[in-house]
Amino acid sequence: MNIENKETMTLPDLISTINSVHQTFQTKALQSVSVNLTLRNFIIGFYIVEYEQNGSDRAIYGAKLIENMAQKLSHIKGMSTTALKLMRQFYLIYPQISQTLSDELQLPNLQIKEVVSVKSLVIEPSRLLRFFSFSHFIELIKIDDELKRTFYEVETIKGNWSVRELKRQIESLLYERVGLSIDKKSLLQSLENKKEVFNPASIIKEPYILEFTGLETKESYSENDLESALLNHIEAFLLELGTGFCFEAKQKRISIDNEHDRIDLVFYHRVLKCHILVDLKVRAFSYADVGQMNFYLNYYKNEISMQGDNPPIGIILCTQKNSVKVEYATAGLDKNLFVSKYKVVLPTTKELEDLVKENLEEFATVDKISQSLENSFDSEDRC
Repeated sequence: MNIENKETMTLPDLISTINSVHQTFQTKALQSVSVNLTLRNFIIGFYIVEYEQNGSDRAIYGAKLIENMAQKLSHIKGMSTTALKLMRQFYLIYPQISQTLSDELQLPNLQIKEVVSVKSLVIEPSRLLRFFSFSHFIELIKIDDELKRTFYEVETIKGNWSVRELKRQIESLLYERVGLSIDKKSLLQSLENKKEVFNPASIIKEPYILEFTGLETKESYSENDLESALLNHIEAFLLELGTGFCFEAKQKRISIDNEHDRIDLVFYHRVLKCHILVDLKVRAFSYADVGQMNFYLNYYKNEISMQGDNPPIGIILCTQKNSVKVEYATAGLDKNLFVSKYKVVLPTTKELEDLVKENLEEFATVDKISQSLENSFDSEDRC
């Protein structure tokens, strides 16, 4: 690195230069902290799994191990039961992170074997750590399907997505929309340019699999297109809901004081003898959804239900649900209000797999160019 002494530098130049240097090294320092925090969480996850498998007194704690750990580690910030479970899951889903651990890292009982992945679609661990904070990994480990997870890893790196943007794209079913689109690259490019016994619980499924064969193919699918596709395939939807559902209305309008609201789907259940109101969300669950559904239920109970009908049931269908958030949002409300997750099954994953492979190959090419440039600069500095 060559530092030139510019005699013509003015005070404003000096101030600007110092600000630039500060910003550059502050960013590097924050990145270093983020990487070390992620590695710490990975290693803690390793220790937990190792203890669960080989701990001499592990049988004493059993299923309460994590809760006991959280209690004994309460003096360390961020060691809650939820956090420790996430660290454990992080290690199990991303074992390749072990490849980045230095041999010089001296920690007690740390003997993590390097993992040789048999998967063809794997992003280098060093790249993952460079681009992702642990908060990114928290969103990614919620995804069960490996190809889908890799897809979001690739798109997050390409788009330099924040945690918030990654979460938004997952909740808006980007992967599924790309899978249903003919011109997959065009859709992704558009993102870059923007950026009898009355027992209701027994009939509510979790999750619902909303697979509609013969779904019309389009150049690209928006969130609204996907919602329309789900709502328009009532027959397939009824089969997935189960026995006893009789379709009554779509986009049912209810009016109070000249203000109008619409319920996505209304059914009547011939066994439970009550209306079932379905609110479809093409995103993750929000506590605000409960207030809306509670309004629908009270309206139907007072204005629509006939003598002999049981109280109506409300189902909020969403792409993801946080069980704790659902529990708090529905506490004290009608027990006939349910929140269920749904999944959209893609017609094929072959094209998506090819798309991810192509992006990974592009990453490899960029890495080679970057390495060549670094070597060139190093040679010049030595001269």
